[in-house]
Amino acid sequence: MPHRTFFAFIFPSLLAMLLFITLPIVSVAVQSLFHEHEAVMTTVESCGPFGCEKQSKVDVEAMQMLKKEQPLGRYAGLSNYIDHNHLAFQDIGQIFAPTNSWAKVLDGIMNLPFYRALAFTLAYCFVVTPLAMALGFSIALAVNTMPPFFKGPAIFISILPMIITPLVGSLILSWMFNPAGILGATLQNLSGDPTLSMRASAVLTWTVLITYGIWTNGPFSFVVFYAGLQTVPLDTLESARIDGASRWEAVRFVIIPHLMPLATFVALVQLMDNFRVFEPIVGFQAAANATSLSWLVYNDLVGQDAQQFGSAAATSMMTIIGVIILLTPVLIRTWREFSRKVV
Repeated sequence: MPHRTFFAFIFPSLLAMLLFITLPIVSVAVQSLFHEHEAVMTTVESCGPFGCEKQSKVDVEAMQMLKKEQPLGRYAGLSNYIDHNHLAFQDIGQIFAPTNSWAKVLDGIMNLPFYRALAFTLAYCFVVTPLAMALGFSIALAVNTMPPFFKGPAIFISILPMIITPLVGSLILSWMFNPAGILGATLQNLSGDPTLSMRASAVLTWTVLITYGIWTNGPFSFVVFYAGLQTVPLDTLESARIDGASRWEAVRFVIIPHLMPLATFVALVQLMDNFRVFEPIVGFQAAANATSLSWLVYNDLVGQDAQQFGSAAATSMMTIIGVIILLTPVLIRTWREFSRKVV
Protein backbone atom coordinates (compact mmCIF):
# COMPACT_ATOMS: atom_id res chain seq x y z
CA MET A 1 0.00 0.00 0.00
CA PRO A 2 1.45 3.43 -0.94
CA HIS A 3 2.43 5.63 2.00
CA ARG A 4 0.03 8.39 0.94
CA THR A 5 -2.90 5.96 0.79
CA PHE A 6 -1.96 4.45 4.16
CA PHE A 7 -1.71 7.90 5.77
CA ALA A 8 -5.07 8.96 4.31
CA PHE A 9 -6.59 5.74 5.67
CA ILE A 10 -5.38 6.20 9.26
CA PHE A 11 -5.57 10.02 9.40
CA PRO A 12 -9.16 10.16 10.80
CA SER A 13 -8.19 7.76 13.60
CA LEU A 14 -5.03 9.71 14.38
CA LEU A 15 -6.96 12.98 14.45
CA ALA A 16 -9.61 11.52 16.77
CA MET A 17 -6.92 10.16 19.11
CA LEU A 18 -5.20 13.55 19.17
CA LEU A 19 -8.39 15.51 19.89
CA PHE A 20 -10.13 13.14 22.31
CA ILE A 21 -7.24 11.33 24.03
CA THR A 22 -3.89 13.10 23.76
CA LEU A 23 -5.01 16.70 24.29
CA PRO A 24 -7.28 15.90 27.29
CA ILE A 25 -4.45 13.95 28.94
CA VAL A 26 -2.05 16.85 28.41
CA SER A 27 -4.67 19.23 29.83
CA VAL A 28 -5.12 17.04 32.93
CA ALA A 29 -1.34 16.80 33.38
CA VAL A 30 -1.05 20.60 33.32
CA GLN A 31 -3.97 21.07 35.71
CA SER A 32 -2.38 18.65 38.19
CA LEU A 33 0.43 21.19 38.73
CA PHE A 34 -1.91 23.86 40.09
CA HIS A 35 -3.87 24.47 43.31
CA GLU A 36 -7.23 26.16 43.49
CA HIS A 37 -7.19 29.78 44.68
CA GLU A 38 -7.72 30.28 48.39
CA ALA A 39 -10.88 32.17 49.26
CA VAL A 40 -10.36 35.95 49.52
CA MET A 41 -12.13 37.05 52.69
CA THR A 42 -13.31 40.53 53.50
CA THR A 43 -14.66 41.95 56.75
CA VAL A 44 -17.91 43.89 56.70
CA GLU A 45 -19.72 45.63 59.51
CA SER A 46 -23.45 45.15 59.86
CA CYS A 47 -25.48 47.28 62.23
CA GLY A 48 -28.82 46.52 63.78
CA PRO A 49 -31.05 47.78 66.59
CA PHE A 50 -28.75 46.24 69.17
CA GLY A 51 -25.46 47.49 67.83
CA CYS A 52 -22.94 46.66 65.15
CA GLU A 53 -20.93 43.52 64.57
CA LYS A 54 -18.21 42.53 62.14
CA GLN A 55 -18.61 39.53 59.83
CA SER A 56 -16.25 37.83 57.38
CA LYS A 57 -17.42 36.76 53.96
CA VAL A 58 -15.93 35.79 50.61
CA ASP A 59 -15.04 38.72 48.39
CA VAL A 60 -16.76 37.58 45.18
CA GLU A 61 -15.35 40.35 43.00
CA ALA A 62 -11.79 39.71 44.17
CA MET A 63 -12.20 35.98 43.54
CA GLN A 64 -13.50 36.63 40.02
CA MET A 65 -10.56 38.92 39.27
CA LEU A 66 -8.13 36.33 40.63
CA LYS A 67 -9.63 33.54 38.52
CA LYS A 68 -9.54 35.79 35.47
CA GLU A 69 -5.84 36.51 35.98
CA GLN A 70 -4.93 32.91 36.85
CA PRO A 71 -7.63 30.58 35.46
CA LEU A 72 -5.73 27.40 36.36
CA GLY A 73 -5.13 28.49 39.94
CA ARG A 74 -1.91 28.83 41.90
CA TYR A 75 1.13 27.00 40.52
CA ALA A 76 2.05 24.24 42.95
CA GLY A 77 4.48 22.02 41.06
CA LEU A 78 4.35 18.43 42.27
CA SER A 79 2.83 19.25 45.65
CA ASN A 80 -0.52 17.79 44.58
CA TYR A 81 1.20 14.44 44.09
CA ILE A 82 2.92 14.30 47.49
CA ASP A 83 0.31 15.88 49.77
CA HIS A 84 -1.74 14.04 52.41
CA ASN A 85 -4.42 12.98 49.93
CA HIS A 86 -1.96 11.34 47.54
CA LEU A 87 1.52 9.88 48.07
CA ALA A 88 1.70 11.52 51.51
CA PHE A 89 5.50 11.44 51.81
CA GLN A 90 5.48 13.33 55.10
CA ASP A 91 2.87 11.01 56.63
CA ILE A 92 4.72 7.91 55.38
CA GLY A 93 7.92 9.14 57.04
CA GLN A 94 6.11 9.40 60.37
CA ILE A 95 4.35 6.04 59.97
CA PHE A 96 7.63 4.18 59.34
CA ALA A 97 9.17 5.47 62.55
CA PRO A 98 11.43 2.88 64.25
CA THR A 99 9.14 2.73 67.30
CA ASN A 100 6.08 1.66 65.30
CA SER A 101 5.16 -2.01 64.95
CA TRP A 102 4.27 -3.55 61.59
CA ALA A 103 0.61 -3.68 62.61
CA LYS A 104 0.67 0.03 63.41
CA VAL A 105 2.48 0.78 60.13
CA LEU A 106 -0.12 -1.14 58.11
CA ASP A 107 -2.97 0.54 59.98
CA GLY A 108 -1.41 3.95 59.40
CA ILE A 109 -0.98 3.33 55.66
CA MET A 110 -4.56 2.11 55.30
CA ASN A 111 -5.77 5.33 56.95
CA LEU A 112 -4.24 7.41 54.13
CA PRO A 113 -6.86 8.06 51.39
CA PHE A 114 -4.67 7.27 48.37
CA TYR A 115 -3.14 4.06 49.74
CA ARG A 116 -6.50 2.80 51.01
CA ALA A 117 -7.98 3.35 47.53
CA LEU A 118 -4.93 1.80 45.85
CA ALA A 119 -5.16 -1.30 48.06
CA PHE A 120 -8.76 -2.00 47.07
CA THR A 121 -8.09 -1.16 43.41
CA LEU A 122 -5.20 -3.63 43.19
CA ALA A 123 -7.07 -6.32 45.13
CA TYR A 124 -10.06 -5.89 42.82
CA CYS A 125 -7.83 -6.14 39.72
CA PHE A 126 -5.80 -9.17 40.74
CA VAL A 127 -8.75 -11.15 42.09
CA VAL A 128 -11.53 -10.24 39.66
CA THR A 129 -9.51 -10.47 36.43
CA PRO A 130 -8.26 -14.10 36.66
CA LEU A 131 -11.45 -15.43 38.27
CA ALA A 132 -13.67 -13.70 35.69
CA MET A 133 -11.51 -15.10 32.90
CA ALA A 134 -11.71 -18.60 34.41
CA LEU A 135 -15.48 -18.28 34.82
CA GLY A 136 -15.94 -17.08 31.24
CA PHE A 137 -13.72 -19.86 29.88
CA SER A 138 -15.56 -22.53 31.86
CA ILE A 139 -18.96 -21.32 30.67
CA ALA A 140 -17.67 -21.15 27.07
CA LEU A 141 -16.50 -24.77 27.26
CA ALA A 142 -19.84 -25.86 28.72
CA VAL A 143 -21.94 -23.99 26.16
CA ASN A 144 -19.78 -25.22 23.29
CA THR A 145 -20.64 -28.84 24.14
CA MET A 146 -24.40 -28.26 24.44
CA PRO A 147 -26.89 -29.42 21.79
CA PRO A 148 -27.72 -26.63 19.29
CA PHE A 149 -31.26 -26.30 20.68
CA PHE A 150 -29.98 -25.19 24.12
CA LYS A 151 -27.08 -23.01 22.97
CA GLY A 152 -29.19 -19.92 22.18
CA PRO A 153 -30.86 -19.63 25.64
CA ALA A 154 -27.58 -20.54 27.37
CA ILE A 155 -25.69 -17.79 25.51
CA PHE A 156 -28.40 -15.23 26.32
CA ILE A 157 -28.32 -16.09 30.03
CA SER A 158 -24.51 -16.03 30.04
CA ILE A 159 -24.26 -12.51 28.60
CA LEU A 160 -27.13 -11.10 30.67
CA PRO A 161 -24.80 -9.38 33.22
CA MET A 162 -23.17 -7.54 30.28
CA ILE A 163 -26.54 -6.24 29.09
CA ILE A 164 -27.47 -4.73 32.46
CA THR A 165 -26.04 -1.25 33.07
CA PRO A 166 -23.29 -1.59 35.74
CA LEU A 167 -24.71 1.11 37.99
CA VAL A 168 -28.23 -0.33 37.77
CA GLY A 169 -26.94 -3.84 38.48
CA SER A 170 -24.95 -2.67 41.51
CA LEU A 171 -27.96 -0.76 42.86
CA ILE A 172 -30.18 -3.83 42.54
CA LEU A 173 -27.66 -6.03 44.34
CA SER A 174 -27.15 -3.32 46.97
CA TRP A 175 -30.87 -3.39 47.74
CA MET A 176 -30.77 -7.20 47.87
CA PHE A 177 -27.85 -7.12 50.34
CA ASN A 178 -29.62 -4.54 52.51
CA PRO A 179 -30.63 -6.06 55.89
CA ALA A 180 -34.24 -5.84 54.70
CA GLY A 181 -33.37 -7.43 51.32
CA ILE A 182 -33.48 -11.12 50.48
CA LEU A 183 -29.71 -11.67 50.48
CA GLY A 184 -29.07 -9.50 53.53
CA ALA A 185 -31.78 -11.26 55.55
CA THR A 186 -30.48 -14.66 54.42
CA LEU A 187 -26.94 -13.80 55.59
CA GLN A 188 -28.29 -12.73 58.96
CA ASN A 189 -30.24 -15.98 59.34
CA LEU A 190 -27.30 -18.17 58.28
CA SER A 191 -24.84 -16.38 60.57
CA GLY A 192 -27.26 -16.04 63.47
CA ASP A 193 -26.24 -12.38 63.81
CA PRO A 194 -29.24 -10.03 63.41
CA THR A 195 -26.89 -7.02 63.25
CA LEU A 196 -24.80 -8.33 60.33
CA SER A 197 -24.72 -5.78 57.53
CA MET A 198 -22.61 -5.37 54.41
CA ARG A 199 -21.93 -1.71 55.16
CA ALA A 200 -20.84 -2.50 58.73
CA SER A 201 -18.20 -5.05 57.69
CA ALA A 202 -15.22 -4.14 55.52
CA VAL A 203 -14.51 -7.82 54.75
CA LEU A 204 -18.12 -8.43 53.67
CA THR A 205 -18.11 -5.25 51.58
CA TRP A 206 -14.93 -6.26 49.74
CA THR A 207 -16.27 -9.78 49.22
CA VAL A 208 -19.56 -8.54 47.76
CA LEU A 209 -17.84 -6.00 45.48
CA ILE A 210 -15.33 -8.56 44.18
CA THR A 211 -18.07 -11.16 43.65
CA TYR A 212 -20.09 -8.58 41.75
CA GLY A 213 -17.01 -7.74 39.66
CA ILE A 214 -16.51 -11.40 38.71
CA TRP A 215 -20.20 -11.68 37.78
CA THR A 216 -20.14 -8.60 35.54
CA ASN A 217 -16.73 -9.30 33.93
CA GLY A 218 -17.36 -12.96 33.21
CA PRO A 219 -19.62 -12.42 30.15
CA PHE A 220 -16.92 -10.53 28.22
CA SER A 221 -14.48 -13.39 28.74
CA PHE A 222 -17.21 -15.86 27.77
CA VAL A 223 -17.97 -14.09 24.47
CA VAL A 224 -14.30 -13.89 23.43
CA PHE A 225 -13.42 -17.43 24.46
CA TYR A 226 -16.59 -18.89 22.93
CA ALA A 227 -15.73 -17.23 19.62
CA GLY A 228 -12.19 -18.57 19.92
CA LEU A 229 -13.44 -22.10 20.52
CA GLN A 230 -15.05 -22.05 17.09
CA THR A 231 -11.58 -21.71 15.53
CA VAL A 232 -9.95 -24.64 17.35
CA PRO A 233 -8.77 -27.13 14.67
CA LEU A 234 -10.97 -30.21 14.88
CA ASP A 235 -8.28 -32.38 13.30
CA THR A 236 -5.92 -31.66 16.18
CA LEU A 237 -8.63 -32.49 18.72
CA GLU A 238 -9.47 -35.72 16.95
CA SER A 239 -5.80 -36.68 16.87
CA ALA A 240 -5.49 -36.02 20.59
CA ARG A 241 -8.52 -38.20 21.33
CA ILE A 242 -7.20 -41.01 19.13
CA ASP A 243 -3.92 -40.86 21.04
CA GLY A 244 -5.89 -41.42 24.26
CA ALA A 245 -6.06 -37.86 25.61
CA SER A 246 -8.81 -37.27 28.15
CA ARG A 247 -11.15 -34.29 27.90
CA TRP A 248 -9.08 -32.36 30.46
CA GLU A 249 -5.83 -33.18 28.61
CA ALA A 250 -7.36 -32.01 25.32
CA VAL A 251 -8.38 -28.74 26.97
CA ARG A 252 -4.98 -28.29 28.60
CA PHE A 253 -2.70 -29.19 25.69
CA VAL A 254 -4.80 -28.21 22.65
CA ILE A 255 -7.51 -25.68 23.48
CA ILE A 256 -5.72 -23.50 26.04
CA PRO A 257 -2.52 -23.02 23.94
CA HIS A 258 -4.70 -22.18 20.94
CA LEU A 259 -6.60 -19.52 22.94
CA MET A 260 -3.56 -17.95 24.64
CA PRO A 261 -3.46 -14.89 22.31
CA LEU A 262 -7.13 -14.29 23.10
CA ALA A 263 -6.43 -14.74 26.80
CA THR A 264 -3.75 -12.04 26.58
CA PHE A 265 -6.21 -9.71 24.88
CA VAL A 266 -8.91 -10.39 27.51
CA ALA A 267 -6.42 -9.86 30.33
CA LEU A 268 -5.32 -6.50 28.89
CA VAL A 269 -8.87 -5.23 28.47
CA GLN A 270 -10.10 -6.41 31.86
CA LEU A 271 -7.05 -5.17 33.76
CA MET A 272 -7.56 -1.68 32.31
CA ASP A 273 -11.27 -1.80 33.04
CA ASN A 274 -10.93 -3.19 36.57
CA PHE A 275 -8.23 -0.68 37.52
CA ARG A 276 -10.83 2.03 36.91
CA VAL A 277 -13.48 0.38 39.11
CA PHE A 278 -16.04 2.98 40.15
CA GLU A 279 -19.73 2.09 39.59
CA PRO A 280 -19.94 -0.74 42.17
CA ILE A 281 -18.60 1.52 44.94
CA VAL A 282 -21.22 4.18 44.18
CA GLY A 283 -24.02 1.68 43.62
CA PHE A 284 -23.31 -0.24 46.83
CA GLN A 285 -22.62 3.00 48.73
CA ALA A 286 -19.47 1.28 49.95
CA ALA A 287 -17.14 4.29 50.27
CA ALA A 288 -16.91 3.84 54.05
CA ASN A 289 -15.16 0.47 53.59
CA ALA A 290 -13.88 0.48 50.01
CA THR A 291 -12.71 3.26 47.73
CA SER A 292 -10.83 3.26 44.43
CA LEU A 293 -8.63 5.70 42.53
CA SER A 294 -11.54 6.58 40.23
CA TRP A 295 -13.73 7.19 43.27
CA LEU A 296 -11.12 9.64 44.63
CA VAL A 297 -11.38 11.64 41.40
CA TYR A 298 -15.16 11.66 41.69
CA ASN A 299 -14.98 12.72 45.33
CA ASP A 300 -12.63 15.61 44.54
CA LEU A 301 -14.98 16.91 41.86
CA VAL A 302 -18.45 16.43 43.41
CA GLY A 303 -18.01 15.19 46.97
CA GLN A 304 -16.34 18.28 48.43
CA ASP A 305 -17.62 21.72 49.33
CA ALA A 306 -15.47 23.09 46.48
CA GLN A 307 -14.21 21.27 43.42
CA GLN A 308 -10.57 20.25 43.77
CA PHE A 309 -9.48 20.22 40.14
CA GLY A 310 -5.75 19.98 40.89
CA SER A 311 -6.21 17.04 43.26
CA ALA A 312 -8.54 15.23 40.85
CA ALA A 313 -6.09 15.79 37.98
CA ALA A 314 -3.18 14.43 40.04
CA THR A 315 -5.16 11.29 40.91
CA SER A 316 -6.13 10.88 37.26
CA MET A 317 -2.50 11.06 36.14
CA MET A 318 -1.47 8.54 38.79
CA THR A 319 -4.27 6.25 37.61
CA ILE A 320 -2.96 6.45 34.05
CA ILE A 321 0.58 5.70 35.27
CA GLY A 322 -0.79 2.78 37.31
CA VAL A 323 -2.52 1.30 34.26
CA ILE A 324 0.69 1.59 32.23
CA ILE A 325 2.72 -0.14 34.96
CA LEU A 326 0.07 -2.84 35.30
CA LEU A 327 0.00 -3.59 31.57
CA THR A 328 3.74 -3.42 30.95
CA PRO A 329 4.53 -7.10 31.83
CA VAL A 330 1.70 -8.35 29.58
CA LEU A 331 2.77 -6.08 26.72
CA ILE A 332 6.42 -7.16 27.05
CA ARG A 333 5.40 -10.82 26.94
CA THR A 334 3.21 -10.21 23.90
CA TRP A 335 6.04 -8.39 22.13
CA ARG A 336 8.49 -11.20 22.86
CA GLU A 337 6.07 -13.82 21.47
CA PHE A 338 5.49 -11.69 18.37
CA SER A 339 9.25 -11.22 17.84
CA ARG A 340 9.83 -14.96 18.26
CA LYS A 341 7.21 -15.73 15.59
CA VAL A 342 8.67 -13.17 13.18
CA VAL A 343 12.16 -14.63 13.54
